[in-house]
Amino acid sequence: MSKKSPTQKADIAQEHPEAVPPGWLEVQADLAESSGLSVLLVEGHQPPAVAISNNNSICETFQASPEHVKLCDSYCGIAHLRATSAGSVIEYKCHAGLHCVALPAPIAQGRALVVIGGRAFLKSTDYSALVERFHSGDLQELLPRDPFANVIFADQAKLEQLAERIDKLARTYANKSASEKSGLTKKRGTQTIRPAIRLQEEVERLRSELEYRARFSESLQNFLERISSTETDKTYIAVLTNSKELLQAERASLFIFDAPSNELVLKASTGLPVESSAVAPIRLGQGIAGEVLEKGKALLVEDIHKAGLKPAPAERKYKTRSFISYPITISGRKIGVLNVTDKRGGAKYDYVDLSLLELIGPQVALALERTEWQERATQFQLMSITDPLTGLPNRRYLEERLTEELNRSKRYDYPMSFLMIDIDDFKTYNDLNGHQAGDLALQIAAHCLKASLRSADVASRYGGEEFCILLPQTSLNEAAVIAERIRLRVAEARFPHGLRQPLGTVTISVGISTFSKLIDTAEKVIAAADRALYIAKSKGKNRVELYQEKLSSGIRSDEPR
Repeated sequence: MSKKSPTQKADIAQEHPEAVPPGWLEVQADLAESSGLSVLLVEGHQPPAVAISNNNSICETFQASPEHVKLCDSYCGIAHLRATSAGSVIEYKCHAGLHCVALPAPIAQGRALVVIGGRAFLKSTDYSALVERFHSGDLQELLPRDPFANVIFADQAKLEQLAERIDKLARTYANKSASEKSGLTKKRGTQTIRPAIRLQEEVERLRSELEYRARFSESLQNFLERISSTETDKTYIAVLTNSKELLQAERASLFIFDAPSNELVLKASTGLPVESSAVAPIRLGQGIAGEVLEKGKALLVEDIHKAGLKPAPAERKYKTRSFISYPITISGRKIGVLNVTDKRGGAKYDYVDLSLLELIGPQVALALERTEWQERATQFQLMSITDPLTGLPNRRYLEERLTEELNRSKRYDYPMSFLMIDIDDFKTYNDLNGHQAGDLALQIAAHCLKASLRSADVASRYGGEEFCILLPQTSLNEAAVIAERIRLRVAEARFPHGLRQPLGTVTISVGISTFSKLIDTAEKVIAAADRALYIAKSKGKNRVELYQEKLSSGIRSDEPR
């Protein structure tokens, strides 16, 4: 156990179970386990509670922290007062977006005890908002406490059922004699005591959960890279395949929004008994997918019949009645809809599944947006954004993309790096060998760049013998590895007149900058990389230099290349 520094306050105790009425702890534990929700017994303002079963790790994170417990005071803190004053069940939603019920529990004579149940998310949007607070908002310092170790999801009906069960169990408990209550903690083999076999089941359940979390974490790693491709159709298929696997869906479909026609067009599907081309476009606002995208709100359906929705045509032969229809948007712009259904084993989709979609949604949107850019460039803007000599995007395209990636990095706290590249002694190469040879050298260098990059990276010709590379979601250290790989590839490439160069071969110098609080505009990113490039030149060329924020980013126009 790590020692606390002298200035660090000790964590607040969460419970004092020695004050629990005899036998109630087992009743409460079984109630929490069977409902899958958190159950607390409180006696006045808390923390600490008298006893807690299946605590939501988010609540524990807040209420154990002396600095952050005040956020909960006006919710769980006064729940005891509100419930005892009302004399009946109360419901509330806290600052974290968690829902609870609280009701008096007459289980000990002379004591005003209250049971709080729930501590659960009812909406994935509440969960997403809280995740944002932990990762990039006011709660970042709490992340080391592992607030997402045990997150609870539920629905309104589940909370209401819990309140009814608490009331019934509390009354049953109150009617038992003192000897019966005392005996609850001693009897073996009853429903209120967990026998050894149930302990083993719990161990197996926990082991299975840990294995699942490990697989899920591994699945999310490099998710964006797996679903990105320079070819539109391959991106659609990759998005569908990876999302389907993550959500354990036997069937999935991806609709893309066509703004000019105001329609959703099916671009990829798996498990459907018909070809994608046979599915008619869907008008925005019509049908399930059209309404989902228009409202920008996901639809989770456990049973399409009970939800009162029109079932799919019989020829589609769906195995289950449960599905999720998820809108894909970025900065409010409509991109498409992802549908998953027929969960493996016939299970229903729930809010845990929806939360997984919320986690990968921004990455799917990013991949599809990049695909859209590629397709748009091919169809409408190819000539205007492409350098005709090297085939790379030109400076205009780069600056548009750089601004977009900066906005995305600010919004989601993603890293982003940028390379400025210059061919060393290019004027000498041109003067000695002629402009045609110089053009060929530029083409060879451009090929080296493209061959060294990932699908999500953007290489462009900035002008003359200068190239730039935009590296989304890439840290400074990762960018340095990529830059060194490019430098070596160019140095080892065969240029027709490379041996006549001052360094005995054609080489490049590279300057690297990265998004930060000080470097947060396109102009500053480019200027910082350009400054690092100048330093690489001044140190002998054929090298990579990282921009240090302590240096001035200004460069005189007469500084040599």
